[in-house]
Amino acid sequence: MPVLVASDLDRTLIYSAAALALTMPDARAPRLLCVEVHESKPLSYMTETAAQLLTDLGDAAVFVPTTTRTRKQYERINLPGPEPTYAICANGGHLMVDGVSDPDWHAQVTARLADQCAPLAEVQEHLLRAADPVWVRKHRVADDLFAYLVVERELLDEDWVKELAVWAENRGWTVSLQGRKIYAVPKPLTKSAAMREVARRTGAAVTLAAGDSLLDADLLLAADRGWRPGHGELADSGFTAPSLRALPDRGVLAGERILREFLGAVRGAGAVPGPGV
Repeated sequence: MPVLVASDLDRTLIYSAAALALTMPDARAPRLLCVEVHESKPLSYMTETAAQLLTDLGDAAVFVPTTTRTRKQYERINLPGPEPTYAICANGGHLMVDGVSDPDWHAQVTARLADQCAPLAEVQEHLLRAADPVWVRKHRVADDLFAYLVVERELLDEDWVKELAVWAENRGWTVSLQGRKIYAVPKPLTKSAAMREVARRTGAAVTLAAGDSLLDADLLLAADRGWRPGHGELADSGFTAPSLRALPDRGVLAGERILREFLGAVRGAGAVPGPGV
């Protein structure tokens, strides 16, 4: 029976230049591999050691990239190792199978959102009206599922974010502040639901997960074992659970550590990928 590894990407396995946290002397900094280019410029990295670990993981388990990124944003990433059969995009709104969104899954998700939370249009309108142009740089809608703002973090009024979270909570939405982005995401739109669906399809006996943000909390709680790095929303809030290991590592070296933890757990489970995985 295979082991399924569902991992967040940004600030968990891959890192922008600003998030690398290379605090060691320059001569001891790890060699980096660029895994994402955007508008002809390098954007995201992992260490070369992490790249090899991810390749080994892809050979030993069902590795499922699990991201809040839209499909288009995810497609920019060129991860090392075997091409994953499954990927989870838009925080669970799209279940990618061999690079194509599963239409039945997406239909189930959109029906659930229509039944269980306020509509996207209401949230969009509130963000446009309430966010201060002094610190907002962009208003964005992701795959017609959720909204986010790109902000100047040093100008941002963090009390406003707390007020937004209360407003959103009353409408069945969650707010997450990650770097320069403020996400407003419907509560029924979860990575964990998509992970469970992939586990069902693959017959996975064990699920492992990692993530750094509030939007990863449900994924970590749903997995049999989970890990979080020493940075991010979850670390800042002291988030913990019986099945969760909080790692001290920060920045790009945390990505390397998480992959080592995954591989150790997979090998400890005696995982052998199932037919066709």
